[in-house]
Amino acid sequence: MDLDLVFVIGLILAAFSIPALVNAFSDRRWPRGSAVALIIGLGAVIYVARQEPELYTLDRVDDVFVSVVARYIN
Repeated sequence: MDLDLVFVIGLILAAFSIPALVNAFSDRRWPRGSAVALIIGLGAVIYVARQEPELYTLDRVDDVFVSVVARYIN
């Protein structure tokens, strides 16, 4: 699988799990599903960042994201 795609999917999964975590905490529930999604998303990002540490830096996140979206839309 493409490392760029794994990176973007991990970022999206982690980003979408944060509002679910906040919602669960505000309803005084245990955030099981959103916590699992956050762990999987961050795990994917860490896995990719360890494979190619010089390619996936903080200043290149937007370039990688846009290139993956453009590649799969076209």
